[in-house]
Parts: sequence; C-alpha cells; structure tokens
Amino acid sequence: MPERGRTTRDPESPETRIPSAAVTEESVLAASASPVPPPVARRSVGLLVTLILGGLTAVPPLSMDMYLPALPDVTDALHASAATVQLTLTACLAGMALGQLVVGPMSDKWGRRRPLITGLVVYILATAVCAIAPTIELLIAFRLLQGLAGAAGIVIARAVVRDLYDGVDMARFFSTLMLISGVAPIIAPLIGGQVLRITDWRGVFYILTAIGIGLTVVVWRLLPETLPPAERHDGGTVEALRTMRGLLADRVFTGYMLTGGFAFAALFAYISASPFVIQEIYGASPQTYSILFGVNSVGLVIVGQINGKVLVGRVSLDKVLAVGLAVVTVASAALLLMSAGAFGEVGLVPIAVGLFVLMSAMSLCMPNTNALALMRTRHSAGSASALLGTSSFLVGAVATPLVGVAGEHTAVPMAVVQLACSLVAVGCFMALCRPWRKQPNVPPNTPTTAPPTAQPNVKGAGN
Repeated sequence: MPERGRTTRDPESPETRIPSAAVTEESVLAASASPVPPPVARRSVGLLVTLILGGLTAVPPLSMDMYLPALPDVTDALHASAATVQLTLTACLAGMALGQLVVGPMSDKWGRRRPLITGLVVYILATAVCAIAPTIELLIAFRLLQGLAGAAGIVIARAVVRDLYDGVDMARFFSTLMLISGVAPIIAPLIGGQVLRITDWRGVFYILTAIGIGLTVVVWRLLPETLPPAERHDGGTVEALRTMRGLLADRVFTGYMLTGGFAFAALFAYISASPFVIQEIYGASPQTYSILFGVNSVGLVIVGQINGKVLVGRVSLDKVLAVGLAVVTVASAALLLMSAGAFGEVGLVPIAVGLFVLMSAMSLCMPNTNALALMRTRHSAGSASALLGTSSFLVGAVATPLVGVAGEHTAVPMAVVQLACSLVAVGCFMALCRPWRKQPNVPPNTPTTAPPTAQPNVKGAGN
C-alpha cells in the first residue's frame, strides 16, 4: 500500500496525479491557506493581469456583438440574403475555433507573449479590410481571418489562467474574467446601435480596428510572460498532436469539453438569430435590440459573480454545472413552445424573458466546464485550452447557420437548435463526466493559487 504522502496515476487523466487518499474540494480550500506573498503585492500584480486577460477575452464578444445590430443593414448594402450574411458570423466562429488549435500549441512551445502579439497584429489588419469589403464574399473571407487571429486572445488568456491558478481559485478567476469580459457584450451592441445612427455598418469595423490597436499596445507593454522556458515544449506538430490525443483520451476531460461546447452552441444560436428575431419578427429598432441584449448580458454577469463569489468553494462545481444545464434546457424548451404557438400569440416580453434566463444560466456552465477540464491538466495548458475553445467555436459555427434555415420570420429554428444543443450537453455531462462516480479533478500537494509574484517565470513585459 502506498504511503499517504505519495501519489498514484489517475487512470482517467493523462497528466493529473491524485493521492491515494481521497481528495475533496474541502482539502483544496485548506491547501489555499498555505503561506503566500504579501496581499498588497499579490493584489496589484493580480489586478493588472486580470484586466489584461479580461480585455483579451472581450475580443470575441466585441467582434461578434458590435456587429449584430448591423446584420439587417449588411443584407441591404451588399445585396445578400439573411442566411448568407449569417455566414459572416459562422466564418468568424470557425476561424476562432481553428485558430486556437494552432495558437494553443504554439504558446506551449514559444511562451504566451509572442503568439499573442502576432495574432493581435493580424487581427487588426483583417478587421481593417472588413471595414472596406465591397462584396459579401470578401467580407466572409476576412471575417474568417479575423477569427483565426482573434483566437490568440481567447486561448492564451485561458492558458495564462492555468499558469497562475489551480483548483477552486481557478474557477473563481474564470468567474472574475466573466465579469470583466461580460461588460463587452453589454456595451458592444449599444455601441453598434449608436454607430448606426451616425454611419453605416462599416463604422463598426473601424472601431474594432482601433480597439485592436489599443489592446496590442497594452499587451506589448504590460503583460508579463507566465510560461518559463523550462516548462515549454520543444517538439513540433507531432508532439502537439500527441498531446492533444492524450487529452482527448481522457474521458472526463472530453466530457467537460463537449458539455461546454454544446452549451456554448446554444448561446451562439441566440447571438446569431436574435437580431432577426427581435428586429424583424417583433419590429424592435436596432437601439431597442441593443438594450435588450445588454440587459441579458447584465444577467450573465450577475449570475457569474454569484457563481464565483458565493457558490464556488461551497458547492461542488459539478452540482453548480448540473443546475446551469438544467436551467438552460428548461429555458430552451419554453422558448420553443412559445415560438411554435403553444401558448397562442406571444409578444416580445415573454420571448425576452426566456432569452434572459437562458443567457444568465450560461454563467453557471461556461466557467465551471473550463475550470473542471483544465484541472485535469497541469502541463500543456495551451493545448488543453485550444481543445476547449475549438470544440466550442466549431459546434457554435455549425449551429449558427441552422437558425436561419426557415427564413427571417420565425423563431422556431433558433429554439430548436438551442434545445437540441442543451440536451446533447446534458447527455455528454451525464455519460462522460459521471460526476457521481469520480473524485474531484484537483492535483494534490499544491496550493490552489500560484500568485504572479511568487512565480519566477513572470518576466518583465519587454522580455
């Protein structure tokens, strides 16, 4: 029998080691009581990194949501159908998915800063071309490139979180990031709606170009490197593929990856269809749509903070995730019944309430699936983050065009896609994660927080 302090290999995870004695979330909380650097220093450095990572995770909602109120205008300006214009969303989503598969392993090999800055520069150039695109085909092509480049911010932000945090603290940090990045979907449609008052849809891309330039400057000057050379991978594509294959062989990791991916698809079905549902079916103005979208984002932020400040550390992450999935499923079913006329003709308010509940419940799903999956990998955080992000955006890219298959005058396809995705997410969670049978995915004998000031790998911004 192994001694108490020794570790054994977890057969369900390619990298995580668990102790021979049972590990509980309470033991993780106790581990966080170990000595740490002075609180003031940790807060100052942590706040800076948090704000920068929040800005990076805000790039996708900014790229998607500022553009949403302009979708009907793009159909008129470029003489394209609604389904074709929705391909500009699909292209951006597909680019963000595929780009993460490339950037994630690159960040494990070369560190976090170099791939991130390169991706931001390409994002700026692609967004500028989108602003002057004369045809829908060119716009779709450069939205794809915009997504490929913007993927750097998403995948590397998650990898940096894994570099700095572990266990319950990682889940809390993801909820904090949702607070910061959640501001983006609140203000993005509002900005987009106001931009349409003074200019056309091209102005949205000019503003995104300026945001990309500002974020690149901030990252270049202020974001430290969090992955030391000693922990980087020297291998190339073959090693990256081998690492990803090992992660996918972990049933539980794959379960959380698919659960989060299909929940994310339900969210993006709402994002891609809501401009037409709210404005074309219910006759709301772009400004009214922007306000409703902002209200839904407020719900996402509030529930995210309840998750991070109240639930995490007190309730099992799996239990919180299960509740979130249940609420999303119920809300999707209610939207389908209302859209199909089961309750007669309903107005905008009931539909808006259903969408509000669905989007708010996402804050119980997305942070916790990311945290639970990343807890199963101590190394190769970039590759693990890439798989998580790629699965989410690929499923979202497939789901997005399906919401427009019946035209612009019914919300039934949106609700059908949302309900189908939520049911698949529940199935993956139950069949693959099996939370009632496994031990928590927390590596032992390590504090749950590795503060930036405590790590020798946090270099100056210029390194």
